[in-house]
Amino acid sequence: MEQIQQWLDSATGPLTGFLGGISDWLYTWIMLAVLTGTGIYLTFRSKGLQLRHFGTMTRYIVQSRKGSRGGISSFQAFAIGMATRIGIGNITGVALAMILGGPGALFWMWVVATFGMATAFAEATLAQIFKKRHPDGTFRGGPATYILRGLKSRPLAVAFAVAMVFSMTVAMPMVQSNAIAGVLANSHGVEPWVTGLVVAVLTGVVVVGGVRGVARATEVISPVMAIAYLITALAVIVLNIGALPGFFADVFMSAFGLREALAGTAGGIIAALVNGMRRGLFSNEAGMGTNPNAAATATVSHPVQQGLIQSFGVFLDTMLVCTATGFIIMTSGVLDLSTVTPDDSGVLTTVGVIDTLGGWMAWPMSIMIFFFGFSSILGAYAYGEANLVFLNASRTVHMAARVLQVVFSFVGAVLALTFVWTLMDLAMFVITILNLVGVLSLSGWVLAALKDYERQIAAIKGEGYVEVIGSDGAVRRYVTPVFVPDSAGLPGDLGGDAWTEAAASGQLADPS
Repeated sequence: MEQIQQWLDSATGPLTGFLGGISDWLYTWIMLAVLTGTGIYLTFRSKGLQLRHFGTMTRYIVQSRKGSRGGISSFQAFAIGMATRIGIGNITGVALAMILGGPGALFWMWVVATFGMATAFAEATLAQIFKKRHPDGTFRGGPATYILRGLKSRPLAVAFAVAMVFSMTVAMPMVQSNAIAGVLANSHGVEPWVTGLVVAVLTGVVVVGGVRGVARATEVISPVMAIAYLITALAVIVLNIGALPGFFADVFMSAFGLREALAGTAGGIIAALVNGMRRGLFSNEAGMGTNPNAAATATVSHPVQQGLIQSFGVFLDTMLVCTATGFIIMTSGVLDLSTVTPDDSGVLTTVGVIDTLGGWMAWPMSIMIFFFGFSSILGAYAYGEANLVFLNASRTVHMAARVLQVVFSFVGAVLALTFVWTLMDLAMFVITILNLVGVLSLSGWVLAALKDYERQIAAIKGEGYVEVIGSDGAVRRYVTPVFVPDSAGLPGDLGGDAWTEAAASGQLADPS
């Protein structure tokens, strides 16, 4: 097996260099402008919705635990989204960004996330507006659906769906299993192929249950692992509380090139900015077009509700989890920019925790990283499956996708870290650009839905209810916003049957 490993490394080495050069150029000159530009534009047009409605976001997270009348609940959809958001990108990705761009990369991750909250809101709201009812009682949708129904562009929609299926069945599983294998190999001497085999088998067991099986699994795994990791990070912060001011000072100084020693292996402000943006995108996925696939599955009474919930996921992912990782790496002293290499990113956070809390944390950290990666693979399956549904793929193709998911969960474990991350970066570029074309072009629908939601919220605060005319012509009063496309001021005719029973999810002011 060692000889096979060496052959794989030598075979992918030249390809990694070639693809890496293309990726660097694309992210430096195209992605940087398009991604941040979209976030700034949507923030301005929505009057800073991510700040104005932040309190509402947190309330919806709690309320969304309620039943969904046979479909997938709002919280389950959020959990599927968080399964891919909170994962390896928060651990290995942050470490890689700081190695290549210095601690300043973390600052640019914050910037991307702040504006990205508006982008995440927009794409999730669009996914809800244009979602379609599936025969099994659930809803499906995402960028491919809103590009087709909103922009009326089948070629662009098909291109996105195909790119998403590749990204989620090939690239994403490889990155996750590679990170898991790296930690287990360095911390416990487990051979990468053994880790890959275990991950592949477990993946196969869960994906047999389809989207509902993934929803049930991630609803438990995602919150538990996120809380466990945040508790671990909090312990490190408490033990190094005196280093907190210095940590933020180093991040800001590095971000603007004010201290050369913190410039990262690539060096300079541009390196910090590009790597922070690139790893920030992979971590919080705002604008990437992945989370809308999960957002569309939720049963809610108004699209904006799920948009706000998914937007909060960006804050939770970057501002809390990624910042905690950056603090662990910086205060533990493991980030020696004169000696570390990108290959060290897989174990840097784990080593930092062990150095601070003791050797007994080796297994808890390994378990957390295992489930972070594993839940991300499951979330990726749900995204890929949603786009196969859009493509009207046969049952044979669906089964083939599940097999590929399992196979590449194994393959990724035995390939070089830099190769799998480069492949993922290129896949992310394609789906992000295609998605942002749809988001920007359909931003009028998002703003109309937001205006309708805010009008209803104002009425509820003032009168205690909002009056809604149902499909049967009857007027009913609700204490929660209810989306009726014909009266929402949308810029076009929506059609479809997804919102004919929107009121079923709303709360009546007078049930009688």
